Amino acid sequence: MPARLSDVTAALDVLFPPALAESWDAIGLVCGDPDAAVSRVLFAVDPVQPVVDEALAGGYDLLVTHHPLYLHGTTSVAAHDPKGRVVHALVRGGCGLFVAHTNADQALGGVNDALASLFDLQDVTPLEPVPEQLDKLVVFVPVADADRVRLAVTAAGAGQIGSYDSCTWSTTGIGTFRPLAGATPAIGRVGTFEEVEEVRLETVMPRRIRRTVLAALFAAHPYETPAYDVIPLADLPSGVGHGRVGQLPSPVTLGALVDLAAAVLPPTVWGVRGSGDPNLQVRRLAVCGGAGDSALQSAAASGAQAYLTADLRHHRASEAPEGLALLDAAHWATEWPWLSSAAGALTRVVGVDTTVSTLNTDPWTTASRSPIA
Repeated sequence: MPARLSDVTAALDVLFPPALAESWDAIGLVCGDPDAAVSRVLFAVDPVQPVVDEALAGGYDLLVTHHPLYLHGTTSVAAHDPKGRVVHALVRGGCGLFVAHTNADQALGGVNDALASLFDLQDVTPLEPVPEQLDKLVVFVPVADADRVRLAVTAAGAGQIGSYDSCTWSTTGIGTFRPLAGATPAIGRVGTFEEVEEVRLETVMPRRIRRTVLAALFAAHPYETPAYDVIPLADLPSGVGHGRVGQLPSPVTLGALVDLAAAVLPPTVWGVRGSGDPNLQVRRLAVCGGAGDSALQSAAASGAQAYLTADLRHHRASEAPEGLALLDAAHWATEWPWLSSAAGALTRVVGVDTTVSTLNTDPWTTASRSPIA
């Protein structure tokens, strides 16, 4: 039985949480009916016309791309420009479009983990980690209603610790209160002092979903004014963030590393360029899919001898931190390896058939190497 589009997008949001996206990004469902059936999904880097044509010709129900269609917003989807024509073609063909961009860059199992795996990096950590921000939620609820409240807050996303969910702790005690004039108590009468056996229920939740969890709590709790605490916890290290850095299986020269990068990345006319002494021994490598020159200082601070990314500008490269060699690959090539792992993860979670587009949508199509004296 085919999944609904809303089921597929919900799974993608779990794999690549929207909260990890940069504030300027444009991610999520671009077009498509959430109630539509989805059985086949195509993954690609760019939502350009040739990829859309491939999706429609292949009978795919959903196209998932890394790059947004409307990164800077729009006031029109008229078909008089290329982006508008993409929208019209997808709608006519009954194919949705979903974008996972900077959230997929930072997530576990995302773009940068896929890039790091091409080099068999060991002890991989984020190059610029995003700290995990957690709250502890404590709520007091009558014993008879404790399971309902527990299920409500965990279904809203609380209680997830590592590879476990529904993590809570509870104990019982006696709660006291006296309803005042104007109250509509679920237990007791106005003006009468009450003692109620209650459960103290504790759990943790990502700070980013605080409002969602509290809304679920209020909806499930029998009291009109629940007693609860939200306690911000200290920021913790996390496995998500920009870029990745790790140890190579064995040291290699920069020249050999450039050759290796050209071999493991999908081929482009851009190839891979290196900056630094070709004989430099590289033991620790930093990587960042897409344009990553903003992380040059972080790459140097990580202890890496070399940093692979894309779209390196002349001045940033020439002023790179001392001792850090650079590898500059095509933008498309550094992000394409993620498609396979993302497609596989979606199939495991939802059961839909997934395919990775092999169309090379790198915008550079021809090159000629200058003679070197």
